[in-house]
Amino acid sequence: MFDYNAAFEKQVEQIKAEGRYRNFVGLQREAGNFPMAFWGTLKKQVVMWCINDYLGMSQHPKVIESAAQAILNNGVGSGGTRNIGGNNRAIVELEQEIADLHHKEEALVFTSGYVSNDASLTTLSKIMPDLIYFSDESNHASMIAGLRNSRAEKHIYRHLDLVHLEQLLKSVDINKPKMIVFESAYSMDGLISPIGEICELAKKYNAMTYIDEVHSVGLYGNRGAGIANMLGFEDKIDIIQGTLAKAYGVIGGYIAGKSSLIDAIRLTASGFIFTTSLPPAITDAARVSIRYLKDSSTERERHQSVISKVKKSLKMAGIQVLENQSHIIPIIIGDPELARKASQLLIEKHNIFVQHINFPTVPRGTERLRITPTPGHTQEMIVNLTNALVSVFEELGIKPKVIEAA
Repeated sequence: MFDYNAAFEKQVEQIKAEGRYRNFVGLQREAGNFPMAFWGTLKKQVVMWCINDYLGMSQHPKVIESAAQAILNNGVGSGGTRNIGGNNRAIVELEQEIADLHHKEEALVFTSGYVSNDASLTTLSKIMPDLIYFSDESNHASMIAGLRNSRAEKHIYRHLDLVHLEQLLKSVDINKPKMIVFESAYSMDGLISPIGEICELAKKYNAMTYIDEVHSVGLYGNRGAGIANMLGFEDKIDIIQGTLAKAYGVIGGYIAGKSSLIDAIRLTASGFIFTTSLPPAITDAARVSIRYLKDSSTERERHQSVISKVKKSLKMAGIQVLENQSHIIPIIIGDPELARKASQLLIEKHNIFVQHINFPTVPRGTERLRITPTPGHTQEMIVNLTNALVSVFEELGIKPKVIEAA
């Protein structure tokens, strides 16, 4: 008879042998004390240097107040799917806020950024059965899942390689429906896509464009509309996908585009139709966060200042980082066990949390530490981080790898 438990144990042991077994670090954040957190059963206070709450908006008083008031007014849950009692005022107003942010006709909110990518990309091939996808090889797992679940024809182009992308586009009948799928800023290397050139190729070869802006909305562009907006190409993007869980500090995902496109996905995507909607406490908090960051550039300016200081401090200390123009600072270790040990020593000896990133999140041989500065990090924290990294790297004999940006 089949030994089910043995199959599970074999999988775990294989992952351990490859040096990529993951233990979740227990962290308890404290409202009003960003970017600090308590770690472990002894509640040791640590500084968080690896977090996607990029601006600390999850702890902004206005956001907290709106969530608390929404619970008092509406209760905790949403009551059902959007079609069965879950289409509350807050979620409708949130979609209007998002559409306005990106200068698009309409927006549609999903339960997460992962679901918005997976559901949208899967559904587009149902709406256009002959659709052909062209996808950057480093696209997020949610985009890969959407392409796989779509069962559509797909071509994968080398990371940020426009020559390869054009070669692939040329190989397909120009009259067939096509879509180029890419991210504005890639979360593990921080590199930014050549958005303008991609849009030119899309126009040349009669393709639509689908951009994932999850690591840029709230942080870049006019009113925080993202990198496509910042570079002046927002109007040339057909579908903008974003998240409410990073710079906006809440949870949820969305797409924005023309009304007919959004309506078609709304009426077709099973990942939207059959999922309980986000509750008012979440959607109202997200709406307030977006509205606040539309009006305030203080957080973005402070964010960029801290990023510059961190990069300069690490460079002066001789710590090699993967150079980019974004807020993500990767330090390539190139070994899963050394990356794990470095992360462990940072939190145990220096009260600093920096998560190590291993395969399958990044390719083997490019294991890394991923640092994400926030407006809440002080100069003292930057100095402590730099000194801690120098100390840990010396102790473990680590010399960060230099990887040429694509």
